[in-house]
This record gives sequence, C-alpha cells and structure tokens, in this order.
Amino acid sequence: MNISFERISILEYRLKAAQAEITAFKSGERYVRMESEFRKAMRALERRNRELEEELARAHCETITVRNQWFAVYEDLEKEYSGKLQTAEKENVCMEQRALKAERRLDDALNKIAEQRQRIYGLETELEEEKGKNLKLRAQMNRDYENSSIPSSKTLRHKKISNSREKSGRKPGGQPGHKGHGRKKQVPTTEPVLLPPPQEVLDDPDFKKTPKVIIKQLINVRTILEVTEYHADVYYNSRTGERIHAEFPDGVVDDVNYGGSVKAFLFLLNNDCCTSIDKSRKFLSDLTGGRLNISKGMINKLSKEFAAKTEAERKTLFADMMLSPVMHTDCTNAKENGNNAYVYVCATPDGKALYFARRKKGHEGVTGTPVEDYQGILVHDHDKTFYNYGSDHQECLAHILRYLKDSMDNEADRTWNKEMQSLIQEMIHYRNGLPPEAEPDAEMVSRFEERYRATLQKAKEEYDYIPANAYYKEGYNLYLRMEEYMSNHLLFLHDHRVPTTNNESERLLRSYKRKQQQAVTFRSFETIEYLCQCMSMLVQMRQNEETNLFNRVSQIFGYRKPDGFN
Repeated sequence: MNISFERISILEYRLKAAQAEITAFKSGERYVRMESEFRKAMRALERRNRELEEELARAHCETITVRNQWFAVYEDLEKEYSGKLQTAEKENVCMEQRALKAERRLDDALNKIAEQRQRIYGLETELEEEKGKNLKLRAQMNRDYENSSIPSSKTLRHKKISNSREKSGRKPGGQPGHKGHGRKKQVPTTEPVLLPPPQEVLDDPDFKKTPKVIIKQLINVRTILEVTEYHADVYYNSRTGERIHAEFPDGVVDDVNYGGSVKAFLFLLNNDCCTSIDKSRKFLSDLTGGRLNISKGMINKLSKEFAAKTEAERKTLFADMMLSPVMHTDCTNAKENGNNAYVYVCATPDGKALYFARRKKGHEGVTGTPVEDYQGILVHDHDKTFYNYGSDHQECLAHILRYLKDSMDNEADRTWNKEMQSLIQEMIHYRNGLPPEAEPDAEMVSRFEERYRATLQKAKEEYDYIPANAYYKEGYNLYLRMEEYMSNHLLFLHDHRVPTTNNESERLLRSYKRKQQQAVTFRSFETIEYLCQCMSMLVQMRQNEETNLFNRVSQIFGYRKPDGFN
C-alpha cells in the first residue's frame, strides 16, 4: 500500500510539472526564455569564438614571426654551415692531398724499408754463409793428428806437445846415484894398441906405474866383398860328341850371380828402409868402392823373388790369423801410375799381420782377405763394408776422440762433445786399469751406458735448439753415428779381449804409407802386391826378437856362407 502511494505521488508530481511546462510552452514564455538563454549562449560562444580567433590570429602571427625568424636563423645557420662546409671541404681536400702525399711517402718508406730488409736479409744470409765457410775453412786448417785421421807427418802446423813437468834446476843427463847405461864394449878384432905415456911422465922419475888401466874402444864398420868363383872342367865325348861338366850350386846360373846377402841388403834397404832404387844401388856401390853396380831391374825384381819364396809361410800365417778371437783391419789409398788402388791390412793382437793390394774398395777389396770368412770380432774405423763380416764389431775410439776434439774446436758453444770426450776417456781409463783377462763390473758398465745415453740426449736437445751449421755438420753427424752404433763403441766394456782402438792396423799401414810417400806412384799393380806380401813377412819375422832380420832374409834369398867363415 505504501509503495503504491509513494509511486502515485511521484507520478502526480511529475504530471503537474509536465502540465506546468506544457502550459509554459503554450503561452510562449518558455520559448522566449529559451530563446533568450540561447541568444545569451550564442553571444557568449561568439565572444569566445572571437577571442579564440584573435588568439589564433595572434598565434598565427607569432608562428609566422617565429617561422620568419627561424628561416632567418636557418639561413644564417645555413650560410654559416655552408661556409664551414666549404672550409671543411677545402681542408678535407688539403688533408686528402696531404694524406695522399703521406701515403706516397709511407709507401716509399715501406718500399725502402722492404728493400733495406731484403738487403739486410741478403747481407745476413751472406754473412751466415761466409761464417759457415769461414767455420769450414777454419775447421780444415785446424785439423791435425790430434782431432782428425790426418797422420802427424801430413800436418802443416806442428803443435808443441805440452806436459806437466817442471824444471828441477838439475843438469840434463844421468843423475848421481842412478845406474849408468854406457855403450856396450865389443870384442877387439885386432891386437890392443898400447898408448905411450906422456913426456912429462918419462922425464919425472917420481911417476910410478899403477895396476889400473883405462880401456877405450874405437869401433868402425867396413864392408868385405866376398866373391866365390866356381870352376867346372868340361869333358868331351869323342864318340857321341857330348860335352858335360859338374853341376853348379843352386843360384849359380849366370856368369855373375849375386848371393843372398847382397839381395837381402838391397831388399831391406829399398822396402824396409824406404829408400829409392837409385839410392840403394848407389849406397852399395859406395860401400864396395864402386866394385858393385847392381842394375835397377835386378833390385826391382827382389820383391817378386822374396814373395815367391815365402808363399807357404804366408798361407800358414793366413790360417793362424783366422783362429784369433779378435782381428784389426783397415784400408789406405795407394797409387798405380796415377790411378787409385788400395792396401788392406789385417792384424791380430798377438802381432801377426797380412797386407793385401786391391784395385777397388768395398766388398771387392775384402775378397781374398781373412776378413771375408772371419767369424770373430772385427776392430775397424767405421768402414761400413766391414759390418757385413765377422760376428761383432768394435770401432776405434781414438778416432772418436779426435772427432770430438774437432767438434769442440769448431762448436765451442755446445757442451755434449766435452762431456762425451771426458766420458770416453774415463771408460778407457777404467778398462785399461783392470787386471788382464778380468771382465768389467756389470754395474759399472751399466752406469757408463746410462751416462752415454744421457750425453746423447743432451746432444739431441742442443741440436734441436740450435741446428748444426750448414757448412759444418761433422759434430751433428758424429752424434747421429754414436747414437746408431752405440753397441759397437762400447763393446770393449763387455769383452776383455776387445781393444779400445784400432792402433794396431794404423801403425802397420804407416809402414806402407812411408814407402808410398817415397815411391809417389808404383808403375804396376803387381809391384804393390809384391810389396804387400814382403811387408807381411817382415812383420812376422820381427815377432821373434832372437831372429836377426838380415840373416833371415839372406837365408830366404839363398845365402850360403863360404867355407872357412862362421
């Protein structure tokens, strides 16, 4: 009920209000009022519009003014910018020109630097090359018998051998208290010569003769020419016409024959003393007062005759050497009519030796020598041909020490060569200090081998850091050789029979080199062969100290003492 009343009341109010508004509209008052209000609003809006238009006009004027001012500023800025741009462009052109000039100068400078670098590089390369050549030449000049295989006789510079002896202030010669070694007195061949006393002794009766006698000898040598003449009567058979006479002794064939002593004298003088055939025959002629003038051909044939008569002994010597557990071998050059030939030598530690002449080296040179079928240990100087023969090998450490000395002289900045030289000398000293036939201590040998390997490792590091000079690679090659042939350098530490050097064959070859130096060149290869065969026998004969070499050679040549001579 209440809700309906209120609603009705509201609706009634609204109705009255609407009726009043309709009445106002009907009377026209509302329209007048609304028109008045509209005109007021229109005037207000027009006034507001005029104000806005004025404000817009002012704003437009200001905008134009600002725009004009901005254009003026812009034009000023544009002019300023254009001026600066032109200035900058001019400067840029100048800078470009300067840059181009600078680039050209830089290119010229770089080209000059490149040329200088190329020149410097070329000079450095040339300098290194010259240094290498200088090192090579200096190494060649400094090589002698101490640091290479060159014999002392071929050395141009003879070094003074230093020693640690100090001057004692004593007079040279025998010292008081030392047993004297005087000259051996000989048995007199004539009656003693009694010297008369001085005149003052004869004049003064106070001088009395004492039992003391001073004896001094004067020894001379003279040559006695022994000539044995054989006579044989000739018998004629009247029935058959046959003629016959007594047989002459062996060796008596020609009207004049030379005995074994003459042949031995000339043979030893020519082949053992290395005198020429002319000097040998001249010397014998002078000894005999010009009575003996032997022909050159006869002296030249003595080697062939001696070699033929000693062939059986050489074969026996050959067979004996094959039984030796150790053998030395070496080779040297020979000359035959200006062509190269070669002389091989084989020697055993007990003194046996054989020489062989060969036209070529290598396996062809070894053929026919004891080395070809030898089954023992070979000692040599790193000739690779010899590694194909024998059961084992020992290289000559004397050569290794010389090569190390050469490396020390020409590679002073390296240390491995000094350490290796000291180590090898220490090993040789240890080996030589052992009693005969005593085997080295296994632990000591093991330590030596470890030090050997450590020294080679140091050599590798040094050559990796600073490579070997292109003109002097002997030190580097020696390092490679010692690394590859280590067992052949240290075999002497494992077998007491093995020597440390090949000096045995080196000394024997010197005998041939002396003859080669005297002869310069041989006229035929057969002459070298005969000489080698003769030298083999002379070495064998010298092994027996009780044998008189001259008498032994005389016997081989068929010397017979005449009746009545001892």
